[in-house]
Amino acid sequence: MALLADWLLRHSVVMCLLLHSLVLMTFCFHHAATSCSKNCYCTESDNNGITVRCSKLQLIEIPQDLPNDTRRIYLDNNSIRKIPMNAFAALPHLVELDLSHNELTQLEPGAFRGLGSLQFLDLSSNKLMNFKAEPFEGLKARANLTNNPWHCDCNLQMALLRVDLEPASLTGIVCHTAEPEEIGVQGLAFLLAPDIDLCLYMRRTTDVAMLVVMFGWFTMVISYLVYYVRANQEDARRHLEYLKSLPSRQGKSEESSTISTVV
Repeated sequence: MALLADWLLRHSVVMCLLLHSLVLMTFCFHHAATSCSKNCYCTESDNNGITVRCSKLQLIEIPQDLPNDTRRIYLDNNSIRKIPMNAFAALPHLVELDLSHNELTQLEPGAFRGLGSLQFLDLSSNKLMNFKAEPFEGLKARANLTNNPWHCDCNLQMALLRVDLEPASLTGIVCHTAEPEEIGVQGLAFLLAPDIDLCLYMRRTTDVAMLVVMFGWFTMVISYLVYYVRANQEDARRHLEYLKSLPSRQGKSEESSTISTVV
């Protein structure tokens, strides 16, 4: 009976240690997944999930220690200049992302990859100039793109056809500069000017350039032909003069032979 009690006691201690380790590991994993990013303020609710507020912290890059189950992030009013590839790939539950009032000039291809649940993206009041489709790959959210110095050209026009953002979002692209300048779209929302075809002007410019190149080649060919004809005319003249001189020499030779015979 004593042996049985001792065996049960030892196994109970082992089971308690294992259970304690399991609980500790679970707590550590949960803490790693839900702990708030350094200097940021996090709140959690049953309906809205985790919200991370990192506003006005003078950040120059995206924090790397954001909780994996974050649903809303506010990174506005910082000094972030670039969004690298896969910057938010570890946040699949994100529904709102605020990057407004930063110093953004570059969005790398795949910058918002993995955000299939995202509903709203705020990129307003930054320094974005060139709109490209690659950073918004697979993104179907509503976006605020206002108050950026957008440069409108054929590349922008083609990129707008390749993104899946909500169409109303693209009305926020107001042309600060344009190429060519004389098209007159500065200060206009490009999507609200459907009669403007920036690629048409580029094609016309390309056609003119091709005509200039073709004219140059044509001029070179004509110049070569003129030179070739003139050079051959000179050779032909010399050869003709040589041929004309041959009968006279032959006649003098026959006359000398006749005189010799008579003598």
